Amino acid sequence: MRFTLGIAMSPLDQLTELATTAEEHGFASIALPDSIFYSEQVSDSYPYTPNGARFWDEHTPWPDPLIAAATMGAVTSRLRFYTQVLKLNPRNPVLLARQVGTLATLTGNRFGLGVGLGWNREESEWCGGFFEHRGARADETIEILRRILGGGMVEYHGKHYGFDQLRMSPAPTEPVPIYVGGHSTPGLRRAARLGDGWSSAMMRFDELREAIEALHTLRAEHGRDSEPFEIQAVCIDRFGLAGYREQAEIGVTDAIVVPWLNYGAGFDADIESKKDGIKRFADEVITKL
Repeated sequence: MRFTLGIAMSPLDQLTELATTAEEHGFASIALPDSIFYSEQVSDSYPYTPNGARFWDEHTPWPDPLIAAATMGAVTSRLRFYTQVLKLNPRNPVLLARQVGTLATLTGNRFGLGVGLGWNREESEWCGGFFEHRGARADETIEILRRILGGGMVEYHGKHYGFDQLRMSPAPTEPVPIYVGGHSTPGLRRAARLGDGWSSAMMRFDELREAIEALHTLRAEHGRDSEPFEIQAVCIDRFGLAGYREQAEIGVTDAIVVPWLNYGAGFDADIESKKDGIKRFADEVITKL
């Protein structure tokens, strides 16, 4: 099992130190969340809290994950980065391909793209995107990304997106892995059918195990059960050596953790408290697992 550092809601001036400290102490990756803006009112409830309320406010920092990855990539050499997850609805797939290709190239193929549909209608519509048919649009976007990032002259003509022959240079020298988020049956099906992995939001262990079992079944149905596949998990009720061993046993490949929360420091804690949390977690878990 690998460990990924979650940096959600951390102040921007902490990001480079968090990245270098994580790399120094054995973390494999950093997970980058995506929230474009905070709207005063939302049309839909947040799906990952019991009461549907957002657990952040208009002052919470949410840097653009692609720019943040480039910034942290410049001060590290081994650490990988992946979005967890980037909302596809508000974004044009051709422009996104250009951004992802540039980032993958600049970081030396240390970037993976986690994608999701997004729950917030306002983010989609106020950015010029579409909220309806977002599942079908996501399917097309993933295909477009793979074509363009694969290099060479390509074209695409789908129901929702289309373009004639084009080429973007430089193309990454290795394939950019695409991880698909979503807890619903359609989301799991999309991950099994199109993804190089699946990325969870906050889940309890039993829910996580059921989702992973469903993914195994779905991947077999699509003839993909022998291909490599990552499981990136945020498990909210299994911690410590024993807990992470349990996660590994059910198939988690990447445990996403915010270590300073385990030691009494909050999301907005000072940088030294967070660095101490990273070091302590590494000593107590990563070096012993």
